[in-house]
Amino acid sequence: MTSPTPIPLWLDLDTGHDDAFALLLAAHNPVLYLLGCSTVYGNAPLSHTTSNTLSILTALHRTDIPVYPGASKPFCRAEASAADIHGESGLDGTTLLPAPAVDAKTDVPAVEAMYTALMVQPKGAAWIVATGCLTNIALLFAIHPDLVDHIAGLSIMGGAVGDGFTDAPMGTVKGESEDQRFGNWTRWAEFNIYIDPESAAAVFSNPILAKKTTLVTLDLTHQFLATKEVQEGLVHGFDRNPEPDGKAVGEEGASGPSNTRKLFLEILTFFAKTYAEVFGLTAGPPLHDPLAVAALLPGLLFYTTTGTAEGEEERFEVSVVTEGEHGAESHVRNGGSQCGRTVVRKLGQGEEGVRVPRGVDGEKMWKVLEGCLGRAEAQSR
Repeated sequence: MTSPTPIPLWLDLDTGHDDAFALLLAAHNPVLYLLGCSTVYGNAPLSHTTSNTLSILTALHRTDIPVYPGASKPFCRAEASAADIHGESGLDGTTLLPAPAVDAKTDVPAVEAMYTALMVQPKGAAWIVATGCLTNIALLFAIHPDLVDHIAGLSIMGGAVGDGFTDAPMGTVKGESEDQRFGNWTRWAEFNIYIDPESAAAVFSNPILAKKTTLVTLDLTHQFLATKEVQEGLVHGFDRNPEPDGKAVGEEGASGPSNTRKLFLEILTFFAKTYAEVFGLTAGPPLHDPLAVAALLPGLLFYTTTGTAEGEEERFEVSVVTEGEHGAESHVRNGGSQCGRTVVRKLGQGEEGVRVPRGVDGEKMWKVLEGCLGRAEAQSR
């Protein structure tokens, strides 16, 4: 019996703490074939997100995957970054992050590298996964509109619906209750969409692309929390399988967790600290970005109102508010502007639009990620 052909994908990202897990999943899941990566500003400036991407791929022993630096700022806005969550480097909090073993590719622009890699795949086979802002993605489809028909789909981590779309814990900021806020950058807006709302609006306004798009919002990702128990499972193994020395990882005399596992634990530890301080989420931080990669895998995300894989699959029209005051200043972020807000409207049965999943099989997903850690550490031996 032959194995199924791996799903080809291109990953566009602004590597911070959760993007590292998206890279882990894309690079070490046997169902997926990571064609390459493009970087964008966001969690940190472009130079940092590019270096972080190269360092994580070095840690994962996947320096064969090319990395192309993309946009360093939005088309119409000032650049913003998320230092309060990810630190100045975008990946603060670890002493185990290796220096990049290879350089970024600069022989062609990032969007051209993306286009070439995707177009050589069979029609309807390849995916684009975007875990940062959509500046690179909007430019790609503006320059190469023919790509829309060729790809299998686009999966985006971004946006927030609110209004009871799910019961995910959103946390609080400056004393606001959860029913007063569903964004993570402003009361209304999620960071990736907010920092370049025009690019996001352009992507969602393409009707052909919309029916191929999955949008992974905060309403979903805040159900996927890296609790203390999860962190222990990732570093020691959920099933506590014996090490080659005959002892379970973590037992006295066992060889102990690998540096790969310890690196990803350090990443989660810092992420947990900032989410507890900024949003009051003390159970654990939401791990947003790997869920956008998981959208390519069957049986992990749920798209219906019931939270199961059965029944009618919902589709939505998605738009982005581009009017109103915008900026990184505190008075703007805490003001009343809805700029950057993601607005969704449920479509009628049979209408084609964006898929917005409402649920995730968290237990299964964490085990998938832990399996990827196992494959990464095995490759280092």
